Amino acid sequence: MLTKVQKKKIVEDLEEKIARQKAMIFVDFTGLKVKDLSNLRKKLKAANGEIKVAKKTLLGLAAKSAGLEIEAKKIKGEIALIFGYNDGLSLAKMIYQFSQANPNLKILGGFFEKKFQEAEEIITLAQLPTREELLARLVGTIFAPVSNLVNVLQGNIKGLIYALSAIKK
Repeated sequence: MLTKVQKKKIVEDLEEKIARQKAMIFVDFTGLKVKDLSNLRKKLKAANGEIKVAKKTLLGLAAKSAGLEIEAKKIKGEIALIFGYNDGLSLAKMIYQFSQANPNLKILGGFFEKKFQEAEEIITLAQLPTREELLARLVGTIFAPVSNLVNVLQGNIKGLIYALSAIKK
């Protein structure tokens, strides 16, 4: 059993993390092996994120004081909060990929830019291409007409060379 002082410290810690986060994802980790959970912790730490397990009542108190509406009691399973301090999209991608490899980890929902997103919305965000992939596609699209023009012009020059070599023979 936790004392009131310990509970207050946990709530203050959660409030601080909620205030700093760019994205916060709720996951159910029921049945996840300790080894897999520690692997997830390492991956999150490398990506400037962290995972925090807390009681639902303490989570509700911390979220309420931070101005977020969470009905933690209604969420089923063992809840862990995953905080992303840099980029919410890369965090969502990482959690989604991890949940694909470990089916016991289930995405329940989360907050992106202070707005609650359902699990389906987070999964959709996680499946979007990264910024770098989108930029590469854009560059490819911009340069496609130029490379096509070069190919057409090269074809005309090759045709001229074949005609001249045929005339020479």
